[in-house]
Amino acid sequence: MSRGGTRSRGQDWRLVGFYSGRIVVGFGLLMLIPALVAIGEADWSSMLTFIFSASVTVASGFAMSISAGQPQRPAQWYHGLLIASVAWVLATLFGAIPYDLSGYYLSYLDAAFDVMSGLTTTGLSLIQHPDAISDAMNTYRFIVTYVGGLGIVVMALTFFVNEGGAFKLYVGEAKDERILPNVRSTARAIWRIGLLYLVVGSALLFVTLVIGGFPIARAPWNAVWMFLSAFSTGGFAPHSQNLLYYHNPIFEFAVVSIAIIGSLNFAFHYALWQGRWKEATRDLEFLTFFLSVNIMWLFVAIGLIRVGAYSGIAEIIRIGYLNLISAHTTTGVSNIYAPQFPVRWGSLAMLGMVMAMLIGGSATSTAGGFKGIRVGILLRAIAEDVRRMLLPERAVVRSRFHHIEDSVLTDARVRGAAVIIMLYLATFATVALILALYGYPLTSSLFEAASVTGNVGLSSGITQASMAPVLKLLFMVAMWVGRLEFMSVFALVASLIRGRVPA
Repeated sequence: MSRGGTRSRGQDWRLVGFYSGRIVVGFGLLMLIPALVAIGEADWSSMLTFIFSASVTVASGFAMSISAGQPQRPAQWYHGLLIASVAWVLATLFGAIPYDLSGYYLSYLDAAFDVMSGLTTTGLSLIQHPDAISDAMNTYRFIVTYVGGLGIVVMALTFFVNEGGAFKLYVGEAKDERILPNVRSTARAIWRIGLLYLVVGSALLFVTLVIGGFPIARAPWNAVWMFLSAFSTGGFAPHSQNLLYYHNPIFEFAVVSIAIIGSLNFAFHYALWQGRWKEATRDLEFLTFFLSVNIMWLFVAIGLIRVGAYSGIAEIIRIGYLNLISAHTTTGVSNIYAPQFPVRWGSLAMLGMVMAMLIGGSATSTAGGFKGIRVGILLRAIAEDVRRMLLPERAVVRSRFHHIEDSVLTDARVRGAAVIIMLYLATFATVALILALYGYPLTSSLFEAASVTGNVGLSSGITQASMAPVLKLLFMVAMWVGRLEFMSVFALVASLIRGRVPA
């Protein structure tokens, strides 16, 4: 092998190391926010935990970037995929330090599980005694989820990375739509949208909590935390009973309304902000989401009525519809205990929930799943094929669809949508099969596998600190590949196997 080829491969990996280091630095700086919360509450133990963790993380990130050196060329497509997958692993490993030091986890693996769950906005948790943890630690949990929903690469593009090769990094994190012509401006627009909703949404939740009789001194914290969880479709809650803790139907539906907003495409938000209200009746992704929610609701409602799970239509709507929306937006908040799903809901309602979790929300949003736009594209392709069969042989059909703008329904688009959906389904089936082989009931295994693969966070009771370490690792990998939509992870695995980055 020529020295030039070796040097080129070294430059490729150094480029990955440089940008990954920048992202690690940004993630470390985020730890200073809960440190400030701890200082404000004179919680010196938590303050030391976060100051130490931030110092280690920031120093390590700088060391990575400095040792890699300034890139000599912009990032290419393959680099963007590698940077995204590597950065998410590093953020998980460093992000677990304050969790592990806090004493609220039985092992470092459990701590890393919760960071991966937060970053991927899944919301499954192995934390011990969540009702007793400090405000600083809770703040950190929800910041991790919020940043993961908006995207840690998007954060880096906003604050720490120059424009060169930026679009490749952006696409590497499973985002492929620009709101503005400049990718860095797009990243900043995503953060502006998220921060504006943070102010408005937290205020709304605060009002609903106070109206419901929640202690006013604790209402601001709970309002902000639950907004961060709902908007990022994350599923974490500051209390072990999740939404059930609040005993407030108005608050519950305010939370899931925020979850719906968070699950919508950021480009769709931007279009509505510009006054393009007709997008709500034209956009294929939004229409697919609306149709899918209503179809899945039929499964859930009929299933709950058949088994007599609840006493009346009001209770079916409050519990059934809320949890369906939570599943479909991949949020994972719930107003029932986890074991009630397999015990009380019945197979038909559980089927509706599994399908909703797998479909998920919108592309370029905080949601998981294989996304409504891909379902819409496949349905449109099927409809067009049927249409072609009914037309004369010589008729020329050029299929189009509208998603933010008019687009041509090409074979490449259809193939791309089909590949991602098949990868999701294969991952889902693999996780479900392994859970069943471990002795868990099939219905519970399917439900948990859909939740993990779709980055949802609802649980049938399987996810616990006592489950086998290999299952924890399996769940972490499934959450990781599902959130990055496979290609970034495949690129990393291929590069490690081949020992080089393709030119």
